[in-house]
Amino acid sequence: MIGDLVKGLATTVRYMFRKPVTIEYPEVKRPVRERFRGKHELKRFENGMERCIGCSLCSAACPSDAILVVPAENNPQQPNSPGERYAATYEINMLRCIFCGYCEDACPTNAIVLEHQYELSYYDRRASIYTKDMLLVPPDQGHGAIPPVLEQVNRTPSPPAQIEL
Repeated sequence: MIGDLVKGLATTVRYMFRKPVTIEYPEVKRPVRERFRGKHELKRFENGMERCIGCSLCSAACPSDAILVVPAENNPQQPNSPGERYAATYEINMLRCIFCGYCEDACPTNAIVLEHQYELSYYDRRASIYTKDMLLVPPDQGHGAIPPVLEQVNRTPSPPAQIEL
């Protein structure tokens, strides 16, 4: 009993004179690991078009059913994305999200990406639902060229319902 008490006091005295390892959080932010999964972002192509084609695969892959995708038909004169459809509504309920990354893995166009931002806070439930406007990056931050398969989708198929992929 007394040996354990002396052992505990020795540990306390040993760490008492060392420099503390406290990180002053708001001023100094800890770096995260490369594979860290944080806040979601909807990416764009180089030309500013949205990568999301409204396929709802991310919604189907989500185990906690946190993603809602409502697709709509693209306007041929002013398309939002390089496919036939785009995501008219894209919402993620961050209270339900478990940050598993399945949505990122399921996306065929790499539209949804879990970035390294970990400062997620809200004071009510409505603020925890991230809409498309909150998730979509600005047009000047797009990256990547449109794949040839998606460029061919806007062509009318020669025999109906057949597109060369």
